[in-house]
Amino acid sequence: MAGTTTDVLISGAGAAGLALAIELGRRNVPFLLIDKSPQPFHGSRGKGIQPRTQEVFEDMGIVDRAFAAGGLYPVQREYKDGGFVDEPMTEHRDPTPSEPYAMPLMLPQFLTEAILRDRLAELGHRVQFGHELTAFKQDAAGVRATVKTGAGRQTIEAKYLVGTDGGRSFVRQALGIDFPGRTLGVRALVADLDLDGLGDDAWHRWNEGTPDQISLCPLRGTTMFQLQAPVPLDGDVDLSVAGIAAMILRRTRRDDIRLHAVSWASVYSMNARLADRYRVARVFLAGDSAHIHPPTGGQGLNTSIQDSYNLGWKLAAALAGAPEIVLGSYETERRLVAADVLGLSTKLLDAARASGNMRRGRETQQLDLAYPDSPLSLGIDLRLRTGHLFPGERAPDAPCVGSGGQPTRLFHLFRGTHWTLLGIDADRSAAKARKNLRIHTTGARGDIVDHSGHIREAYGEAPGWVLIRPDGYIGATVPASGLAALEQHVESLMGRSTAMKSN
Repeated sequence: MAGTTTDVLISGAGAAGLALAIELGRRNVPFLLIDKSPQPFHGSRGKGIQPRTQEVFEDMGIVDRAFAAGGLYPVQREYKDGGFVDEPMTEHRDPTPSEPYAMPLMLPQFLTEAILRDRLAELGHRVQFGHELTAFKQDAAGVRATVKTGAGRQTIEAKYLVGTDGGRSFVRQALGIDFPGRTLGVRALVADLDLDGLGDDAWHRWNEGTPDQISLCPLRGTTMFQLQAPVPLDGDVDLSVAGIAAMILRRTRRDDIRLHAVSWASVYSMNARLADRYRVARVFLAGDSAHIHPPTGGQGLNTSIQDSYNLGWKLAAALAGAPEIVLGSYETERRLVAADVLGLSTKLLDAARASGNMRRGRETQQLDLAYPDSPLSLGIDLRLRTGHLFPGERAPDAPCVGSGGQPTRLFHLFRGTHWTLLGIDADRSAAKARKNLRIHTTGARGDIVDHSGHIREAYGEAPGWVLIRPDGYIGATVPASGLAALEQHVESLMGRSTAMKSN
């Protein structure tokens, strides 16, 4: 029996597993990413990339690839009374200096995962398909896992195991973690189809709010359409070309829609479920293994990717010697977010069932998700805040200029695996340099110039300091007089060994 040793074993190579692997790969953390399937998923179950996830993709270095591969959502075209009515799918918003991405991107899941795999390959890693996790045990030192492959069984010893293995997660079940929630009384067919007879300028919808409703949405980045339709709660569904073509004809009453091929099809029951725990000692859950959502609002895939974006830097920090509070904050932060998102998705599903209304507003774009009770935030009871931002909130972007005259943005300064200390009209020499922390200041002798006032608008007028975490959330905001308290906080999270004398 062959044996392998690594720092992190990731079981499940969907969007959550791939995102976690990228975050570990960016930090040079040894890991293995396995998936029991023999090849990548080829369907479009999730297709909406929300603005906050677009910001995550910018940090990962793939946002422009995502936009090149996908496209914006078309209008909804509802057919009724012999005609149709067009309505926007999403309330239109223009980008702002603090929010550079304002609209959701349509990108079929198989294209999203292909982009993530390409980025992973650039970092020198690949998925080991056809590798199924069948057993694991853990102790204080790590996890010993058994993996079944085409060549036999393999033993993998890792310091941590992360289950990103979907709604039927083997990892979650092996840990004995309950997955409470409810079945939502909706069974649906989703399929990727090659057809003609419809334009790709609209998301075509018929019979909204009835058991015979059906929609055909052009999948940006492909020539296919995604079919979505409720089906009876019991019984088989004919997924052949003939069977799906008959459903389209019966529900649309359009004989000019010609179906040529079914690329992928699935029938599923909608559920809303949340794992009781995200962690047992050295084993973690992320993505659909921790929470499953109805598709309304386009929240599931985005929440999964952001789980991994949160967990990746914390695993790397723990492996580098960070205190337990850092890794322990993953469940505290992300489980509350998933609970809120599940509530939103279910509310939107109820509205769609009642009226057929699928319109989505800002609440689905995830820009306002925050960690207000994070143990990683400098306690707000110290009253060391400046401006109108609070610890745990997303750090805004802002266009600015480097002191050398070249245009830049705060997101460019934040991008990477480091923490950032942003000084507003602050003295750079007052702050201690340390490993994995980058310091930028505005004002006299600052390396960035707030030429249009966008930094002051977003972060406040008063001189002070803002600590930004590696995942782009605020860890602390203090006035100039609070720098000592902030640096004590940084040392509590990063360790005194990272501190170096400032020049």
